[in-house]
Amino acid sequence: MQATSYTYDPETRSGSVLLDDGTPMPFDAPAFDAGDLRLLRPGQRVRIEVEGEGEARRITLITLATL
Repeated sequence: MQATSYTYDPETRSGSVLLDDGTPMPFDAPAFDAGDLRLLRPGQRVRIEVEGEGEARRITLITLATL
């Protein structure tokens, strides 16, 4: 699934993305670390993997989207 980077805190390595329907979704340091990223800027297109349903839905991987 793709999304757009919305916020990122380099100290905690956590932040949030906006899904294509505009819904914000947070991610934590393990999801960021799983993608081997060093930095994330607002507005970058990212690819995410999620697991769970409803309130338990969470991002497990975030990487830069490539063509």
